[in-house]
Amino acid sequence: MFDFVRNNTRILQLLLLVLILPSFVVFGIQGYSQFSDQADTVAKVGSQKVPQAEWDNAHRNAVERARAEQPDVDARLFDTPQFKQRSLEALVRQYVLAAAANDQHLTAADARVQRLFSTDPQFANLRNPDGTLNKAMLEARGMTANQFVGLLRQELTLSQVLSGVQNTGQTSRVSNRHAVEALFQVREVQWMKFEPKAYVAGLNPTADQLKTFYNDPANVGWLMAPEKADVQYVVLDLDSLKSQVSVSEDDLRRAYQENASRFSTPEERRASHILISVDPKATADQKKAARTKAEGLLAQARKNPAGFGELARANSSDEGSATNGGDLDFFGRGAMVKPFDEAVFKLKTGEISDLVESEFGFHIIKLTAVRGGQAKPFEEVRAQLEDDARKQLAQRLYAEAAEKFTNAVYEQSDSLKPVADELKLSVQSMSDVLRVPGAKDQGVLSNPRLLEALFDPANREKGRNTEAVEVGPSKLVSARIVKYSPAARLPYEAVEAQLRERWVAAEARKAARADADRKLAAWSKAPDQAQMPASVQISRRTVFNQPPAVMDAALRVPESQLPAWKVVDLGADGVALLKVIKAVPPQVSPQELQETEAQFGNYWGRAEADAYYRALKRQYKVEYLNEGKKVMDGSNKSAEQQKTDTPS
Repeated sequence: MFDFVRNNTRILQLLLLVLILPSFVVFGIQGYSQFSDQADTVAKVGSQKVPQAEWDNAHRNAVERARAEQPDVDARLFDTPQFKQRSLEALVRQYVLAAAANDQHLTAADARVQRLFSTDPQFANLRNPDGTLNKAMLEARGMTANQFVGLLRQELTLSQVLSGVQNTGQTSRVSNRHAVEALFQVREVQWMKFEPKAYVAGLNPTADQLKTFYNDPANVGWLMAPEKADVQYVVLDLDSLKSQVSVSEDDLRRAYQENASRFSTPEERRASHILISVDPKATADQKKAARTKAEGLLAQARKNPAGFGELARANSSDEGSATNGGDLDFFGRGAMVKPFDEAVFKLKTGEISDLVESEFGFHIIKLTAVRGGQAKPFEEVRAQLEDDARKQLAQRLYAEAAEKFTNAVYEQSDSLKPVADELKLSVQSMSDVLRVPGAKDQGVLSNPRLLEALFDPANREKGRNTEAVEVGPSKLVSARIVKYSPAARLPYEAVEAQLRERWVAAEARKAARADADRKLAAWSKAPDQAQMPASVQISRRTVFNQPPAVMDAALRVPESQLPAWKVVDLGADGVALLKVIKAVPPQVSPQELQETEAQFGNYWGRAEADAYYRALKRQYKVEYLNEGKKVMDGSNKSAEQQKTDTPS
């Protein structure tokens, strides 16, 4: 099962998107050590090692989920220490919980696993009409029922570690009331907005001002042309191997015969029926009377087949079809109860059956039409057969070809031509490949691991091949830099228009702030001269058109300091001038207190569960190593730098 999870995470991601995402990268306690000797260790949880390969897999899943949720997200975010830290922390969390579950002898009973599967709506498409597991759907995705149940059981087991703490969170009524009153507090506020666009007209920068702005260290980031390179690369995948294999005509025809059912459309039949219903509790005499009536109707139907519809309208107990002359429309095998199904698929078109007894009573069936059931001709499916056969042959060749590819790009590291010639691949080229691609689509050259190897100074300076990097299922890539362009500041002439636009925007914001500060100084000394709009009541329950920053600033002023004036920065939208006049006692109903009590209890429970998890990390002596330590340290430094760079 563990190898399956490693090799098919993308399939499982689509199948179990919400509940079992963390489980894609977790192997149970017994499986943690299976791969520890095959990859670098990025963390340790007790005696268990977290290998680099598992982190790579977890990070790849996190990136794919983020892209699915936000297709326009800047891809550079995926390469930041903070994003890498989150994927590593999520993986370590699963190891910690698995270790705790093992030590606490926790497990999920079969009944609980079954209950989760039967009641959770996200598994509805995996349930048959009778509630059983749709094994065919799982098998189509390369997953067995045992593997699926194992994942469910694993997730339920791990959830027990923290649920015992989280589900017992409680708060006192006094604490709850204080929290609710703080949440629902109301302030009477006057506020006005100073928009930068109102100050743009008088701004016309000189050449010297623009050049000073150009040389300002604060603008270095957006003025830099990104690090990039012209690249050659070779791809080994199933498509490249498929083009190299051939399949004989005899093999294709043999495959056609062996898979005849695959190329046939399912047969469907259309029938009309007359039902004489029989109550399951009917006596023998009642059942005999129903049979006698049905036999009489059968005789009439056979005497006048054209009048079958009128006979059904007048006599059938099946109200749904009786109004349509007994017509049931087209249906496939297995759609009807077994006796009915067996009878209708033995009839010829226009033929009327003998009496058919089912759990509903006695049926008289007339077959009215047949469609489907014909096999597609060989010529129509030949291309599909050939593609499938080539794919199977390519899969058999891939392992050997991958080994040759990996060795060749390393042994002859100054050129990709030898490996391309040996494996009949093509050397491809791409110009201006970015080290951090962002929104630019670079195909296989967008892979973070490949880019890291490609722009590594050791490979970059000597134009050496990268190692063979797996960028997808059965897809290896090696690349080399032909021409390298380091990150450099763009010339002044190329960005003059942008400099002007940004300078005007920045100065307009400064002008708006200065105007707000002047009015604050004047009006706070002479409130009677203030030209502020009418006051409004602001609270978290009555959010109207005020920006969130205005509401937050108004509610943060201590009640003891009221009335109070404040200038609030709104970023690109300018600034706001506030006069917080007074606090208005919140009106909290008993119903609101009752409704929020459970909610605050959940908050407490989650906080206690988080504290318990941190205690478990200390208990199992979580330690970050190698690349894991670098990312954790780098993320912490980045967070501290952000605090330092944030203007007060």
